[in-house]
Amino acid sequence: MSIRIPLTLALALPLAAAAEAPPQQYADLGNVHLESGAVIKDCKLGYRTLGSLNAARSNAVVFLPWHTGKSVEAVSLLGPKGLFNTAGRYVIVVDAIGNGVACSPSNSATQHGTAFPAFTVRDMVESEYRLLTEKLGLKHVHAVVGYSMGATQTFQWMVSHPGFMDVAVPIAGTPRQTSYDLLFWRTEEAAMLADPDYANGEYKQNPKLPLYHQIFSLNFDTPAYRAAQTKPAEVDKFIAETIADDPDAADANDMRWQMRAFLTQDIGDDAAAKVKARVHIINPRQDLIVNPTPALAFARRIRAATTVLEGACGHSAVVCATAQIRAAVDRALK
Repeated sequence: MSIRIPLTLALALPLAAAAEAPPQQYADLGNVHLESGAVIKDCKLGYRTLGSLNAARSNAVVFLPWHTGKSVEAVSLLGPKGLFNTAGRYVIVVDAIGNGVACSPSNSATQHGTAFPAFTVRDMVESEYRLLTEKLGLKHVHAVVGYSMGATQTFQWMVSHPGFMDVAVPIAGTPRQTSYDLLFWRTEEAAMLADPDYANGEYKQNPKLPLYHQIFSLNFDTPAYRAAQTKPAEVDKFIAETIADDPDAADANDMRWQMRAFLTQDIGDDAAAKVKARVHIINPRQDLIVNPTPALAFARRIRAATTVLEGACGHSAVVCATAQIRAAVDRALK
């Protein structure tokens, strides 16, 4: 789950061919009713598509990006050298609620900033279901694939709409939060709230949140990976790059609202009995951003295929274990 694309990921984005991203598209969902009873007014989801739907309408693959990840960023991680091969597939890359492209605290005209309703991962999935069925006319897709928070949404897709996909591939996601996850993300939220520039969400200019980003960077890799990649004399430079002003950084309230959705996520004790899709679960063993234990336990319960990434990359395996992930996803999508 990434707040903004960290330096290591930004440097690796040209994994796919450096082609121009397909055009940004929007689906107007009108008012979105949330499970809390609140309503997001005038909600739009963004999306981009790669390839074409075949005559049998059987080659659609939905890709769900990370925390505040945008479709324009995500398409750069796909393709023959990316997370999976898009050839012969109709890939729909979704901009989820709260990512700053879809309806979000940062862009709502009538519920701006802290007035934006709190939403859950289940709410995000329901809006995505409406996008696919009402706006794109799909009654079924071949697969749902997600990375990080997108993978957590993929777990929810398995139980909210179990017959909608043939295959589900969550990468570095979780079906529920552990105490470690809650501790990490509440620490991140505390760092945000303690920053005077955040002003409890009532800021006039998007705050830089240096401590928030530094904590994230501390956990994005593993201690072994960071020690190998960064010499002690280079730490100051690494920290400066981590917290440097980024004109493309996600809006702070967008980050917090999606983070709050992640914090409450739990697919439920009866989830395993609902799953119908063929599932391949991919998790880094040493992930310090999303604890892999619940995902791997769920895999055993539903007898899903698994790929456990044993290297020292941690959550950044999407960058440094791309080839292993791609091989696993391409096998799953056959």
